[in-house]
Amino acid sequence: MPLWLLRFTAALAASLLVAAAAGCGLEVQQPDLFLLTRTGEGQKLTVLVNSGGTVRCDGSRAKQVPDKLLLQARDLTGALNRDARHHLHFVPGPGSVFRYRVELQDGTIVFPDTAARTHPALAQLELLAVRIAQGPCHRVAGSS
Repeated sequence: MPLWLLRFTAALAASLLVAAAAGCGLEVQQPDLFLLTRTGEGQKLTVLVNSGGTVRCDGSRAKQVPDKLLLQARDLTGALNRDARHHLHFVPGPGSVFRYRVELQDGTIVFPDTAARTHPALAQLELLAVRIAQGPCHRVAGSS
């Protein structure tokens, strides 16, 4: 048997094996980017963002995240990992309405909404939470 035919047969067999495994429910689970919990005035919000492009809102089933929001979530994860490794924790001050807890692979950050004044990445995370709540989570502005 010619060498090219052996290679082709081996490649075909490998492809069929991968397809069969995928058909049997052996899905590769993508890692979670972060779990964000927001408490304070109004209804509690939890958002679990997965790097595969899904989000679970308040424990619901996974929903697709628009690409733009997923890219923002990935960028923020990278920006926040250093603070997470140091377990950044802000104490709420006067005028604080919401408290956030974001759990990343490298650690946890706890902060009030007023901390965003001095940490732009936290402000971006707050805005991302609102966009996800109003988008894939289908939460109205008054209940989030």
